[in-house]
Amino acid sequence: MEAPSRSDGHAPIGDYAAIGDGRTVALVASDGSVDWLCLPELDSASAFAALLDPQRGGCFRLAPDERYTVERRYLDETNVLETTFTTGSGAVRVTDAMPLPLVGLAPDRELARSIEGIGGSVAMSWSVEPRFGYAGGNTRLGTRADRPVATAGSEALAVNSWGAGDPRISDDAIRGSFVAEAGDASLIALSIAHATPLVLPARREVAERLSKTIDFWRQWAARRHYGGPWREAVVRSALALKLLIYSPSGAIAAAATTSLPEEIGGVRNWDYRYSWIRDSSATLDALLRLGCPAEAEAFFWWLMHASQLSHPKLRILYRLNGVPRSPERELPLHGYRGSRPVRIGNAAGGQDQLDVYGHLLQTAWLYCGAGGTLDRDTAGRLAATADLICDLWRQPDSGIWEVRSTPAHFTQSKMMCWVGLERAGRLANDGRIPDEGLGRWQQAREEIAEFVSERCWSEERRAYMRFPGAEDSDAGLLLPSLLGYDDGAGGERLLSTARHIQATLGSGPLLHRYRGDDGLPGTEGAFLACSFWLVDALARLGQLAEAERLMDRIVRLANDVGLYSEEMDPEGLEFLGNIPQGLVHLALINAAVTLEEERGRR
Repeated sequence: MEAPSRSDGHAPIGDYAAIGDGRTVALVASDGSVDWLCLPELDSASAFAALLDPQRGGCFRLAPDERYTVERRYLDETNVLETTFTTGSGAVRVTDAMPLPLVGLAPDRELARSIEGIGGSVAMSWSVEPRFGYAGGNTRLGTRADRPVATAGSEALAVNSWGAGDPRISDDAIRGSFVAEAGDASLIALSIAHATPLVLPARREVAERLSKTIDFWRQWAARRHYGGPWREAVVRSALALKLLIYSPSGAIAAAATTSLPEEIGGVRNWDYRYSWIRDSSATLDALLRLGCPAEAEAFFWWLMHASQLSHPKLRILYRLNGVPRSPERELPLHGYRGSRPVRIGNAAGGQDQLDVYGHLLQTAWLYCGAGGTLDRDTAGRLAATADLICDLWRQPDSGIWEVRSTPAHFTQSKMMCWVGLERAGRLANDGRIPDEGLGRWQQAREEIAEFVSERCWSEERRAYMRFPGAEDSDAGLLLPSLLGYDDGAGGERLLSTARHIQATLGSGPLLHRYRGDDGLPGTEGAFLACSFWLVDALARLGQLAEAERLMDRIVRLANDVGLYSEEMDPEGLEFLGNIPQGLVHLALINAAVTLEEERGRR
């Protein structure tokens, strides 16, 4: 593609690729700039945040000095990025990764950039500009053992450079330049420490860790259980999810970034670097269907641990270490293309959302169905969750979309309460959880079904409405079809609702979540996960050919390296929201596997 362009220093959201090591994630633009990296963890403060403030945020630039074109890809079935720059005088290949600590004494975190001359002669320049603490820390530059080092409090970052020119320290950056001739191999590696001694590695160790990291990703991808027509997209989605899995706990972050806007210049800018309970059942389903038992086991027990901290109530989201607090505050950063406020933390964590109880019990049911076992304490807490649903389901809530308007009786929330009680009944009948409340659960489930059927269905529109008395529907109402909600109509009402959602919320293959008031100014893009939910729902409701055609269209909307952000502008197809967005990739995986399963039944 042509040399990428920026707007006031900002690359398009869809221009970013992600690399990571199971602890944190870096975003790399196609022009070779690492514009986002939080240290030491994914939900820690940033060291590079040019993504949100090109002037103050900090970055790691690496690019030719002259005009160039770019081609890039992930190395086959890895999370290692390869970018080829072609200029009038030659070509150079840059391989970017966050190596896994598989060889030698490794730093706490490491970012490696290997540069290979593949033709002619290319003048290259690089610049490391760390700005710790969301650009609010007191970053100092100096040397240690003749290597440039940036420090701020307990954070330290060393720049190791081999064959990439002699580093120069200025007031605000560590810079270098060199000429890449055909056959030359250079390497720049950032060694990162947090409250630990700073490791200064040898070149051989970094190169070997990079090689073994490539092997690790390929071996992991080769074990994924999917051989259908969308394997490339499914495996890329699985690899994207693996980047979002926080390896010390098994938690899965919703996205790698904060405050990328749902509307350019708007206020809908949220921090998604946490784990949402609403995503839990889709997460476990995808991990199990792809053959990721270790990740599924770790995630389930992280979920049980985190939810225990706030039992009997569930928080909407938890930090990756399980802490149920994520206070929201604003940062004095420019914001992506002027989109402010820039937020860290997420106030939605304090909302009431009834659907999360259904997702928790659905997750437990999936886990047990895959051969998992529950200890007595966990079984008792799950039974208590079902009891709590009986007490809470009549209350209004903020719904799956975390609206900041007045709580309402959202239909999807009621349906998920039904799913939770139905799954609790199955678990009790199988002897997995105590059955003392079984009769009460059954009665409440029947009452919920009656409420949904009589108050949430619109005979005029032939669809379930967003809440009783509403005049519009909600794409979240596709989820009950995926999770086995039975309204007694043999799927007819669910299919009719899916058609209504297509007609009223659709724009080509894309769907908006809803169109009603949510307590915030401005608008938002189409929500990409909803399109994959529609594929999944249509396939389950007998519309396989249509679902396959829609799947083909949506898969092609990924960026050049197969990633999706949260939303997309239906007109210009510009990516919006945080990236990579786990829920979208989860929905893609589950839709692809459902299509394969439904095709196998014919």
